[in-house]
Amino acid sequence: SLPLFLFVACNDLVASGRDRKPNALVQVAVIDPHKQHLVSHACTEIVEANKDPLFLTGVTFPSEYPASPETLVKLTVYDAKDKSQESVSKQLFSFLGSATFSVADLLRAKDERLTLSLRSSDGVCTAGTVVVSRLKMGEMEEVDVDHITTDIPSHKCPMVCESASHACIDRENNPLTGPVFKNPVCKVYRFQTVDSKWMLVREQMEECTLSFSVPKQLLSLYIQEDMSRVQDLRELGELSPHWDNLRKEVMTRYGGIISSYQETLAELDKITGRSFKPSCCKAQKSLEFIPINLHTQRMRVTCPRKTDAFYDIVTVGAPAAHFQGFKCGGLQREKNTFTAYQCIYYSPEHTAKAQEVLSTMSLLQPLITSLADQLLQAAQEHSSPGLRDALKNLSDKTEQFVHTLKDELVKSALLALHAARPGYVSKNQKQTPVTAVCGTLPLKHQDSIPHHKEYDEEEWDRVWANVAKCLNCVIAMVDKLQEEDNSKQEPVPDQQLADVITSHNPGDWREQLRPPVTRLKECVMEVVEKAKKAMTFVLLQEAACSIPQGFLLQQRRDVVFSQALAALACGFVMRLYAGMQDKGFLRQLHLVGLVAQFESLLSTYSEEIGMLEDMEVGISDLQRVVFQITEAKTDDLSDLQPLVCGRRDHFTVEVPLPRLVFQTLPEEIKEGKPLRVFPVLFNVGINEQQTIAERFGDISLQERINQRNFEMLEAYYKSLSEKVPLECLPCFQTQTDIKELLETLGQNVVTKKRKNVEILWIAGTICRRLNGIRFTSCKSAKDRTSMSVTLEQCALLRDEHQLSKDFFIRALDCMRREGCRIENVQKNIRCRKYAFNILQLMAFPKCYRPPEGTYGKVDS
Repeated sequence: SLPLFLFVACNDLVASGRDRKPNALVQVAVIDPHKQHLVSHACTEIVEANKDPLFLTGVTFPSEYPASPETLVKLTVYDAKDKSQESVSKQLFSFLGSATFSVADLLRAKDERLTLSLRSSDGVCTAGTVVVSRLKMGEMEEVDVDHITTDIPSHKCPMVCESASHACIDRENNPLTGPVFKNPVCKVYRFQTVDSKWMLVREQMEECTLSFSVPKQLLSLYIQEDMSRVQDLRELGELSPHWDNLRKEVMTRYGGIISSYQETLAELDKITGRSFKPSCCKAQKSLEFIPINLHTQRMRVTCPRKTDAFYDIVTVGAPAAHFQGFKCGGLQREKNTFTAYQCIYYSPEHTAKAQEVLSTMSLLQPLITSLADQLLQAAQEHSSPGLRDALKNLSDKTEQFVHTLKDELVKSALLALHAARPGYVSKNQKQTPVTAVCGTLPLKHQDSIPHHKEYDEEEWDRVWANVAKCLNCVIAMVDKLQEEDNSKQEPVPDQQLADVITSHNPGDWREQLRPPVTRLKECVMEVVEKAKKAMTFVLLQEAACSIPQGFLLQQRRDVVFSQALAALACGFVMRLYAGMQDKGFLRQLHLVGLVAQFESLLSTYSEEIGMLEDMEVGISDLQRVVFQITEAKTDDLSDLQPLVCGRRDHFTVEVPLPRLVFQTLPEEIKEGKPLRVFPVLFNVGINEQQTIAERFGDISLQERINQRNFEMLEAYYKSLSEKVPLECLPCFQTQTDIKELLETLGQNVVTKKRKNVEILWIAGTICRRLNGIRFTSCKSAKDRTSMSVTLEQCALLRDEHQLSKDFFIRALDCMRREGCRIENVQKNIRCRKYAFNILQLMAFPKCYRPPEGTYGKVDS
């Protein structure tokens, strides 16, 4: 069943002081008749100075709530002495009366409304009645607008519904939210439109199990990768003493990282039941890989005679290495510093190439082996079409393999490795001592690699060329077999046909193909063995000359990337579930990919500069990630959890779907096509530290980030418009052309304007228009993020659903005072106040300021 929403109104209330109108609020108590004690409660907002208050909040009873028709609901009306919700907890109110009804009473009401007389504490009827209206999501009540708007003062008035102890989740409209989203919090509002109608708005905030599962999977992969590197170093064989000492030191460093990651993983495995990391734990070492305060939030809007609309956003603390601190800045600065001072035989470009070669080999070698086996299987089945298809795939991958290894880097690295063997003495020059290799003066590439003229420099060329020759032998054999097969199709005498059948049976093809295919696989393995040692030696030189800075930099990058990937995986799954029935979205997904727009509110001052530098690199590293949709083994929740595989330079996130859902997807997605995500980051600081940075500091980091990511967003749109019809994109009431929005964004990016939050608004609008994934971040995704999310939601209600101008500020204050975001604050710091001080409030752009009474004196 769907969750039940109740809205309350009162008539003819009499205040404790007869000379004034009451400041009314209603407390709701739900009593289980069998247990006779309070099960849950909620409270409306306070409507000031009104004897006939209509509460624009609601009370939510979730579908999972164990209510029966006999369950009692008690409404108690109070007269508050001030408009602050604190008056309730401090008992600064007067009792005006109460009314009790059963759920059955409301269900029997023909017009889904129940009018009850208020009674005093001794059971005597007092002046006043209370009206309860029942409403389901997807329905709108027709109400007397004139009556509702009468005597409602223009002051800020919260309009929210408190959820029951188990907040609601719409299982009917979100059937796939079970596997990764949990602990929902639901808030419901009703706001007036410009044509005096009423819209029903529901916020739903949830935690995501990927907060912990993705980092734990990544830690396991990091450990496996580093253990594999240690093994590769061992397999280099004998080295001269100085190279052997360097190898031992590098292996010791890797051992330290492995031990640290194993310890962290063991600590995370001890944690059960948690699915988010509160902001107060952001600098806790055992949780440094976990994203801060990761939540999803969906706003659902129901309007009269309109289709329901959904708006999703993911909120997460800025991916940053808080435990490691920011004394030396963040990743971007550390990367630049490290690159400037490292001194190795090979340039950073060469070491990056070595990583690429190793990665390509690790992907292609098992693939070539598998395709070779498929070719033999097709031969076993005597299938000419199967043989052609398998040969084409094998040829493509083998040619790609050969092309990757046809590189001078591999050849020169083999020479360098040969020179590092024990007993080697160059005839042309003395061996370069280790102190020179890692000294302060960089060595030129051509002077640093010792050459041994007795070494067969042509050996490597012959080895990788043999792969191509073996492939040609396989192709020639397949051609021969197919020619023989074609000749058998020609008419021949019966006796001659019998001889052909006897001499050629289906097993002959496999037997004839086996020798060249086996030789091909052997040659590929020989190439892999040699190239792997050469590239490992290149990386040994890089690692040896980067101790300890390089290893510390990698650990920091691992931490930041883990937080960023957990957030991205959460957003991708949420977006996928929401777009499962949208053919245009699915077409866009497999043809181009999705844009993931990260909105950051960090300042460019003090520690937050380091956080932003971390976040920039972490978001950029997400370009190395692809997603794949797979069919789940079963519909069990454990089999629907996303899985991460790969290594640091390339990760794949597999998202399993139930069989029936999976079968509805396009063939390209079902076949496992990698799905790309294009991450972009826009940052505009809004607090008082940004004021200092703009007046006395440096904001070039923010300007560079915004300019670079605008260019990336523009390139994505160009690619999208070339491959996907724009009709596939969602329709909005605001019909501004996306190209025009991009032009406006580009102008704002280069405009020198303080706290230009229009950059964030336009970027967010473009993201939604492009079917993208929206993320909002500040330091902890708690206070500034709350201001941004609520502002965005109200702007969507205004622009897309005709929210009345008179209701905009009231709706904004309502969502900030009593909505999901204040519940997020409560979850994080156990206090229902945003951590803003007076100085911050003065520095904030006006639209980001919280309502009076919702902020404390704690610095954010």
